This record gives sequence, structure tokens and C-alpha cells, in this order.
Amino acid sequence: MASGWLLVIFIALLLLSVPILGRYMAAIFDSQTQLPFFIRWLAVLENLIYRLCGIDPKLEMSWQKYALSLLYFNLLGLCILFFIQVGQFWLPLNPEEFIGIAPVLALNTAISFVTNTDWQAYAGENSLSYFTQMMGLTVQNFLSAASGNATLLALIRGIKRHSTTMIGNFWADLTRTIVYLLLPLSIIFAIFLVQQGVIQNVQPYVHANTISRENQIIPMGPAASQVAIKQLGTNGGGFFNANSAHPFENPTPLSNFFELFAILCIPASATYMYGKLINSTKQGWVIFSVMLVLWFAGVAIAIAAENTLNQSLGANPVLEGQEVRFGTLQSIMWATSTTASSNGATNSMLSSLSPLSGGVAMFNMMIGEIIFGGIGVGLCSMLMFIFLTVFLAGLMVGRTPEYMGKKIEKNEMQWVMIAILTPCALILLGAGFASTLPEALLSVANEGPHGLSEILYAFSSSAGNNGSAFAGINANTTFYNLVLALIMLICRCAIILPSLAIAGSLAQKNIMATSLGTFATDKILFAIVLCSVIIIMGALTFFPAIVLGPLAEQILMLRGRTF
Repeated sequence: MASGWLLVIFIALLLLSVPILGRYMAAIFDSQTQLPFFIRWLAVLENLIYRLCGIDPKLEMSWQKYALSLLYFNLLGLCILFFIQVGQFWLPLNPEEFIGIAPVLALNTAISFVTNTDWQAYAGENSLSYFTQMMGLTVQNFLSAASGNATLLALIRGIKRHSTTMIGNFWADLTRTIVYLLLPLSIIFAIFLVQQGVIQNVQPYVHANTISRENQIIPMGPAASQVAIKQLGTNGGGFFNANSAHPFENPTPLSNFFELFAILCIPASATYMYGKLINSTKQGWVIFSVMLVLWFAGVAIAIAAENTLNQSLGANPVLEGQEVRFGTLQSIMWATSTTASSNGATNSMLSSLSPLSGGVAMFNMMIGEIIFGGIGVGLCSMLMFIFLTVFLAGLMVGRTPEYMGKKIEKNEMQWVMIAILTPCALILLGAGFASTLPEALLSVANEGPHGLSEILYAFSSSAGNNGSAFAGINANTTFYNLVLALIMLICRCAIILPSLAIAGSLAQKNIMATSLGTFATDKILFAIVLCSVIIIMGALTFFPAIVLGPLAEQILMLRGRTF
């Protein structure tokens, strides 16, 4: 009963925060609106950044220039993070004297954090210095999230504007996202986490003697500051290898609840911000309702699966691998939320979930992480499906497809198909190739359907820029480090570049007058059609893979068979 109420409270808090935070986000990104009074003092920091960097925030860009600025900036961040890892032995704040990271692993990690994936083929407390964690990973947590949000802002301007080639200024969007959104929220949340018991220091590791007189090394470090932005920025990636199952990252039921809430609050509120910025809050609520329904459906399926008797173990529920400190439901909510966003933080062992629950987490990533998704790019991905839906609806009724008064034509649909199909193709091709390569199969700990699920999950996580791991697979090999890094990079570009190209195309178009034949996109009917398109696309693409992996394992589990 208590767990059920926790789910109700979580949804209620999310519903309450969406208009509040969404209205604030709209205010700080709307050039026609004055900043809220309680945040205006940060304008000093914003203007200082512009002066130091020689930026004119009023100078707007075409989509091509916007895209090049974003790509060059993130390429520079990738190079800096790579060299920080490789040379960390000679850098300060390294009390444990960790050696430099191997180049292949450093490249994988650099690409992972720059693309907002935060895939971890390393153990943070055993590999990375405080300097690398703070100046490398934490900085990229801010920058990658801000880059995703900048992409969304550009796409919104493309939808709203007409007869122009300009979609905003990347440097201004990046700066305002960090200064007014991510930085204040992260500071507040980090202070809350410290109060709850999350550690924040730069002390050497503590050597203690246990009751059995064994020597134990207790890791220290500035965890709270990184945990705050990893959750709020939908980054993921734990300061410690155990991620949010580690008591130094997630010590109390209250910290667990609000770390989970932090994963979804900004992506969910972005839907309301979107509605405000395009002057149609109904559009935002329709998108939010679709996201919430898909998220709740995943939670409901996972709850049912976890409460099904495991015939092979004779247990119901199976608690192995779950976060027993906070209860099964919170493990399920985490698993569903972290894969419905591009966060990747976990508080339980995903591989230990029932096969169907693991399948839900996998499917969330396979469809493009459009159920809230990452900051900015999550809503961009949902808008790709919205463009696809209005295009299909237009074909069915014999009218030119349109959205918000703009025609959706061949050019836009080509970019939409790139955004939707690229991750799908790389998941299936990558997993298929890995399933036939002896070197890749040696990294898989399990046989049968579960082994296939481990491979599918790794490629789904990378293609979805999620970063969560199914576990049971050793990803720190040359093959996985290089292949997964390449997939992360391609799939990040596959949503950002189409979003910016579509923004540039739509911004040039005139707005058509609404007629009786216009398919209203702010009604419940459109929400139903949009849900159907998403589910059908996911099923048509991934149903055979899901059947061979999670579904086959679930059926075999019910018959008492294991591998």
C-alpha cells in the first residue's frame, strides 16, 4: 500500500512541477520576456561570459552555422576530456595517484560524456582522479545537456518563425541554459544531497580495519556535485561504479525519491515550455500526456512482471539485484525512468530484473528515448514522431501534411527518417554483428536469450545515448569501446543535425491559415494516433529481437528453465 501511494505522489509531484518549471524555462529562453526577478542577478555572470568569449548574443545564425558551432564546440570538449583522462597522473587532485586511462577507454569515455550518454566501461572510484571527475566529467555533464537544450530551442524557433533563415545563437542558448537553468538547480540539489549524506570532499581514501580485522579502503570524493548534474542533466554515469545503489551517492529514501524525480523534471517541463514558446500550451500538454501514458504503461508492465512467480527460483518477487533499502517498486520506477530518459543512472542491477521488466527498459531506449528523453533532444525526438504522424495522417486524408501551420514536405521527411531510422539500424546491425564475432561473445557472461539481451541492451543504450548497463557484459574491450563509441557519436548527430536542418527549413516557410481539413494536433485524437505510430514503429522494427531475447527468456522462466 505504501509503495502504491509513493507512485501516486511521484506522478502528482511531476504534474505539479511541469507548469511551474516549464513556465520558468519559457521565461528565461524567450527573448521577448524579462527574466524572473529572483534570477536577474545572474545576468552579471551571463554578460561576463559573453565579454570574455567575445560573443554577441544578438547575432543570429542560420541552421548550418548553428550546427557547425555546436559540433566544433563539442569536438573541442571531446579532445580536452580525452587528454585529461590520459594525463591525469600528472594533474592535481589525484591523492590516490591513479595512472592515465588507456587511450581506447579514454576515447570511449570522452565520446560518451560529450554525447550525454555517460556509458561507463570503467569503475570511477578505481580509475579516475578527482580532477578528472570534476573538471572532465562534471563539466561535460553541464555542456552536453546544454547542447541538447540549445538544439530544442533552435527547433522551436524554426516552428514558430516564418520567412527567415535565422534560428538563434548557439552560444547564447548554451550560456543561458547553464547560467539560468542547470547551474542554479544543481547547486540547490547538491546542497540537499549533502544534507542527506552524499559525500562532497577531496580527501584521500580512508583505510579502515573491519570487525574481522581486514583492511578496507573507503573511497571519498566530490560526489554530491556530480550526482546533482548527472540527474538534472539526464546524463547518468555514477561517481562510483555502483552508481545510485552506492550509499555515498544515494543514502536515504528521500535522496532516492528526489534523485529519481530529478531525472524527469526538466524533460517533462520542457513540454510546457514548448507550448508557451509556440503560444499553444495545449500542444505541450498533449505531448506530455503521451509521454506520461507511455511511461506509466512501462511501469505497470514491469510491476506485473516483477510480481510473477519465478518458477526457476521458486520466488515471488525475486529481490536479488534490486534495491532492498527502498523496495521493489522504486527499483522498477528507476529502471523505467532512467531508460525513458537518456539518464542511465541506476539504483539496482537491471540484469536481475525479470526478463519482461528488462525488456521494457530495453524497448524504452529502442524507440528513441522519446518518453521524456534527454534534455532538449528528448522532445526533439518526440517532434520527429509528431512530424511523421501528421505526414501519415495527411496522406490518409489526401491533404498536404502540416504542423503548426507549416507544410511538412519531402525535405523535412527525409531528415525525420534519418533521425528515426539511424539508431534503429545501428542497434540491430551492431547487435547482430556482435552476436557472430567470437571476440565480442567472450565478453558476454550468460548464454541463451539473456546473453542476447545483454548484447541488445548495450547497443540500445549506446544508440539511445542512455548509458545504463544491463551488466553481465564486459564492455571494456577494444571492440566494444570503439564500436559503441562510434554508435554514440553517430546517433547523437543523427538527432541534432536533423533537428537543426528541419528548424532551418521550417523557419523559411510561411504559416498557413487553419481550415476545416487541418488535422488538429492539440486534441486527444492526435495523442492516440501519435501513441499508435510510436508503438507500431517500435514493434515493426524490434519485435523479432525482443521475441528472441526478453520474451523468450520470460516464457522459459515461467517453465522453470534457466541458462
